[in-house]
Amino acid sequence: MGLAEEKTKKYLDKIKKENGKYNAFLHVNDNALEDARKIDEKVKKTSKKGRLYGQVIGVKSNINVKGMICNCASKVLDNYVSGYDATVIEKIRAEDGVIIGMLNMDEFALGGSGENSAFGCAVNPAAPDRVPGGTSSGSAVAVAAGLCDISLGSDTGGSCRNPGSHCGIVGIKPSYGLVSRYGLIDSSMSLDQVGVLAKNVEDGALLLDVIKGKDERDTTTTTEGSRSPILLQDLKKLKVGVLRIKDVDKKIQKIIDSKVDEAKKKFGWEVKEVDIEKIDLAVETYYILQYSEFFSATRRFDGRRYGHKIEEYCGKEVLRRILGGSEITKAEHAGDYYKKALAVKDLIKEEFESAFSKFDVIILPTCPGLPWKVGQGDKMKVEEVYAFDACTIPANLAGICAISVPAGKIDDIPVGLQIYGGNGQESRMLSAARMIEKL
Repeated sequence: MGLAEEKTKKYLDKIKKENGKYNAFLHVNDNALEDARKIDEKVKKTSKKGRLYGQVIGVKSNINVKGMICNCASKVLDNYVSGYDATVIEKIRAEDGVIIGMLNMDEFALGGSGENSAFGCAVNPAAPDRVPGGTSSGSAVAVAAGLCDISLGSDTGGSCRNPGSHCGIVGIKPSYGLVSRYGLIDSSMSLDQVGVLAKNVEDGALLLDVIKGKDERDTTTTTEGSRSPILLQDLKKLKVGVLRIKDVDKKIQKIIDSKVDEAKKKFGWEVKEVDIEKIDLAVETYYILQYSEFFSATRRFDGRRYGHKIEEYCGKEVLRRILGGSEITKAEHAGDYYKKALAVKDLIKEEFESAFSKFDVIILPTCPGLPWKVGQGDKMKVEEVYAFDACTIPANLAGICAISVPAGKIDDIPVGLQIYGGNGQESRMLSAARMIEKL
């Protein structure tokens, strides 16, 4: 038995035994062992190993994998079988990675906790009574629980970094345009990116390096940063900006500050505070854009071509955003709200571009608070739930890359440290993250 088959069998056995406990996988790839066998045979014949040989990868259920159910954790697309592979899946297969199955998520990638899945919330291995974070909840849980090596998620406003933080693993959001979205059922065309969740920075960097690159089938992809390989190295004389977001839990900020001080002493980093003037407008700006773009995207789910009519089968968060997006985009508003939000998005992007002319990376918490207890989200105000993405949303509005790495714990609950990098500066951001990881 070759390495790919051996590892795949090990994970399949573990999923069979433990997925009932974690609810991470919605569907397991029935052909995973056969796929692994073929990879092993090819490697034996040619003596050539792809960069992902021996890596077993889970996929968020809004990324198309040919022959597998891609339902976005929604009854709307119940039993919808993908007829093609997304570009990122093609690239994984070309480098001998094994796709093991489709992972749980917030329905249509809307939410911040994982509780909005039509198939029940995934269970956080690091804090079972707390939410795993969303929307890539299953992607984080599967990696944290040891049910796969690495996973793919998608990040609209923090959806890889938030669950990465809550589950005590690494969550990566690439620069806008670095990774093809062909085959991703996105929730916001101007914000979404396919991202990565991994046990450590090195594994995450490897998968990101494989899936990045220009794609003629996705006009948002660019060559900026995509031609150069991602390199991890120890960076000296790094200029670090510390960004403070209001209403962050003082205990969390203390952990972040402590890590930054430690890195400053050990690596000689130059650390100063950075101010982004329009940062307080990020959450409001984000939701106007997201509501509008999601509403527009849902018009295809009309029950005629595939699936069911979305308004009749979706959960309350999806319906809330459909109704909100419908109101925002009404003809009598002539696009006023959306245009203003785009203008503010541009202002925030310009502020970050200015900041990155002075700093190499920017550090801040991943989340302003600890994950809430499962079921508590229903008792919280919508504004409180949405404000939980205040630290992650700015990166999506600015189109820059960002990562969450474990920084410590409060009462045994993981806390993530977030690093922003400039657009196309993944190597620098990931290098800084690995250095933090080493502390």
